[in-house]
Amino acid sequence: MGLMTIGAFARAARLTPKALRLYDQVGLLVPAAVDPESGYRLYDPAQLPVARLVAQLRRLGMPLATIRVVCDLDPAAAAEAITAYWRQVSADTAARARLATLLVDHLSEGGATMSDPNSAVAVRCAAGCDTGLVRDSNEDTAYAGGRLLAVADGMRGAGGAAASAAAVDALKPLALTDVPAADLLTMVAAAVSDADRAVRGLASDADQPVTTLTALLLSGAQLALVHVGDTRAYLLRDGELSLLTQDHTWVQAQVDQGRLDRDQAATHPQRAVLMRALGGGRQVEADLALRTAQPGDRYLLCSDGLSAVVDRADLRSALAAPADPEDTVRELIELARGEGAPDNIACVVADVVAAA
Repeated sequence: MGLMTIGAFARAARLTPKALRLYDQVGLLVPAAVDPESGYRLYDPAQLPVARLVAQLRRLGMPLATIRVVCDLDPAAAAEAITAYWRQVSADTAARARLATLLVDHLSEGGATMSDPNSAVAVRCAAGCDTGLVRDSNEDTAYAGGRLLAVADGMRGAGGAAASAAAVDALKPLALTDVPAADLLTMVAAAVSDADRAVRGLASDADQPVTTLTALLLSGAQLALVHVGDTRAYLLRDGELSLLTQDHTWVQAQVDQGRLDRDQAATHPQRAVLMRALGGGRQVEADLALRTAQPGDRYLLCSDGLSAVVDRADLRSALAAPADPEDTVRELIELARGEGAPDNIACVVADVVAAA
């Protein structure tokens, strides 16, 4: 069979002539020949398998640059690349679905006024880290700024400290961007993906560091909460201490399934095994929530170096005491050290006040 005209080739490949001209321009599917007089593009029938693959990948929504890479791979490698791409699409879709659900719920509860500038608040905050009494290095990171609060706990070993720092650094640009409260969750979700990529970028042949991350971003009176792993966020409001996050650990999953009770989980030898973390396993899945901050609220973000050793009642007492955030951070660290401090300790305390 001889060369095919662009129209015939388009029909056989289930593409349009317009698409073929675009693919020629970007170097993805170059015609076998071009008529020197008419300028018509002519294609070899042997190009049909590639053209059909391109058509199918475009139906998946794959970008042209990615398609070019896939088409240059052998079949097995191409299959792996397509699997990885679709896994990413599925994760992104699930994240958008969660965002949509959260926003719908918030707006249904009267959240249409959430960007009201008259409802703005501010935070007074402090952060602290301590190596503890057993470890010889610190892999935790704590950050407290006017709009961003964050704690990350890197896995012990090579790269742990760099991983926790990279995760928090990836969120810091959020504090410089003034966005409507309605866009907070979308922006935070994108930043978590950036954080995950930053941590994965620290991998070496011998090590893939991972880290947890719990953070709050303030806009007006709204707080976007993001959480991955077993670092925690607490809220003290009207004297009552509430845990705002759920640990992404193996033992917590067993508790959720009724296989362990909370007392068993607290002493289980695998209580620190993470089910979710930045930099490890498949694409990260973060918990996201939108909260309304009220003057008088006090927030605590901490690593398990505090929450795993200090009793909940003692945490509440320390947070309820009439001390400023800096003194409270020091008190919390001393409480962990009083319990032996077997792990690094990181904590952030933030008081919500009416904006001036």
